[in-house]
Amino acid sequence: MPVEAALARLLEVAEAAPIREREHLPLAEVEGRVLAKDLIATLDLPPWPNSAMDGYALNLADWSGEPMFVSQKIFAGQAPEPLQPGTCARIFTGAPVPAGADCVEMQENVQVLADERVVFTEPMIVGQNIRPQGQETTVGELVLPAGTRLGPIEQGLAASLGCAALDVVRKVRVAVLSTGDELVEPGTALGPGQIYNSNRVLLCSWLQRLGCEVIDAGILPDDLPTTRAKLGELQDVDLILSTGGVSVGEADFLGIALREEGELTLWKLAIKPGKPLTVGHFRGVPVIGLPGNPASTLVTFALLTRPYLLRRQGVQDVEPLKFEVPAGFAWPQAGNRREYLRGRLEQGKATIYRNQSSGVLRSAAWADGLVEVLEGRTLTAGDEVTFIPLTELLG
Repeated sequence: MPVEAALARLLEVAEAAPIREREHLPLAEVEGRVLAKDLIATLDLPPWPNSAMDGYALNLADWSGEPMFVSQKIFAGQAPEPLQPGTCARIFTGAPVPAGADCVEMQENVQVLADERVVFTEPMIVGQNIRPQGQETTVGELVLPAGTRLGPIEQGLAASLGCAALDVVRKVRVAVLSTGDELVEPGTALGPGQIYNSNRVLLCSWLQRLGCEVIDAGILPDDLPTTRAKLGELQDVDLILSTGGVSVGEADFLGIALREEGELTLWKLAIKPGKPLTVGHFRGVPVIGLPGNPASTLVTFALLTRPYLLRRQGVQDVEPLKFEVPAGFAWPQAGNRREYLRGRLEQGKATIYRNQSSGVLRSAAWADGLVEVLEGRTLTAGDEVTFIPLTELLG
């Protein structure tokens, strides 16, 4: 299945099982969470006209070119008196503009005389250096729609509207399990034919960045009854995410279990690395089986599982930022699958790691993005390629 078709199918599956539960959390605790309902402005921002500069507020019609007396001094946080006709007011950035003033001149364009009158040295216009009431938001305006992922900027915006807490979507509960007799956890001595399980750490950390609640389901041996029993224990989660055991062969116990007691809705993608991706459900619980090779796990999680998880929380814009850059390498052999090469930008060009094996996680640690090579395409240095920054995918 082509990548676009697989992503569309996954998003359809996600939309059919949205996370509906909500939490009301203090503003300081919502970073990385998804807004559950629209944030509507309950006040104008700013709530009154205020000065954008340190300077002097005046009514431009009162100014004839002659020096003006300063009738009051206005600091931020103070309520000013109405401006006395024929005078100006000393005003500071953020302070309310007094009634009767329609212009603020910056202090750099003002001369202060010995008698403390001021001389304006430059032409002025009505409204200059005044931030009008409601410049940013007005009462009743939609500020952030439901489905917005909340970060520091969104938290600050909510705070500017006086919000102390927000309604967010409940965290997606994801059970992570690895399959394979060859896997052992770091810190354990390796036996014959064994390797350390890097995928569990990779995925658990990544899921936490995405605001998920992670249930570590451990390592499953290559055994069908054990696989079936473990899957059956995980009935209170929103997703079972596994790595390994999804290829064609006698050890594809996950696929066998899904066929026997669930449904297999998607299998085998036209993607490299990551062809043997499995999507289905076991006794009603959604299951995504990622390939076990580390680079394959990374690519398929980034491009397919991540958007699925975000869409289940109501996020609509799940596609990462992509942009075109010149290739700093040649790719002479056209493939029949879409390839995602671990690469980085050097002097404005995409370069790729020397070893693109699906088992080489070091390629991703070296890289700062994925370079997309379309099916059936060859490249010469200088051709345009699509680059996806890893910063777009990791959070």
